[in-house]
Amino acid sequence: LHYLHDEYNERVVHRDIKASNVLLDADFHASLGDFGLARALDPDRTSYADLELDGFPGTLGYIAPECFHTGKATRESDVFGFGAVVLEVVCGRRPRCDVGGFRFLADWIWKLHREGFLLEAVDDRLGVDYAAEDAERLLLLGLACSNPAPADRPKAHEIVQILSGSVAPPRVPPFRPAFVWPSAVEDDDGNGATSTTAASSAYVSTREWTPRFRSSDSYDLSNV
Repeated sequence: LHYLHDEYNERVVHRDIKASNVLLDADFHASLGDFGLARALDPDRTSYADLELDGFPGTLGYIAPECFHTGKATRESDVFGFGAVVLEVVCGRRPRCDVGGFRFLADWIWKLHREGFLLEAVDDRLGVDYAAEDAERLLLLGLACSNPAPADRPKAHEIVQILSGSVAPPRVPPFRPAFVWPSAVEDDDGNGATSTTAASSAYVSTREWTPRFRSSDSYDLSNV
């Protein structure tokens, strides 16, 4: 992901980061796969939008909340998907699941973090056979990537430093920040209305609002 965002000769957004798109070799070295939805960004742009699509492409649970409103994929939305994968791996649970009275895994983990029981989120099947320091580092990183505010998510190069242990784990607030819904879609030059509305959660109940998205599985990629 760091290579796509910062080191490749073009900035690329993957747009469908999820556990099933991470490939493992015989030595458990991970590689990001399935670039059917990936797009290179124009040099003067920080986002990509498929205006002709009926809804935002990707997989629900890994899609950043702002994408449903703006219809734009950014490096920050890729980082959100990466955070969902990190939490899924450590906890052994999917991003959308019923756990602890919550419908989203990140909300449950945020509650445990606030109460001082963060490591209770670690996959029960591991028992005590895991490195607590590494698990805490990953859980805090996953929460930081899941921040509803795109600007507050770590950058890919910062994630590499956190994973390597060269810098401390990110500082995560005890309460999940509210997601701010922009009143108008701004372009990359910052034009457009700037008034905002704060939501009490990063997600809205499906009883009030149903997000429109397209699963990557629904695309015909035979010609890609």
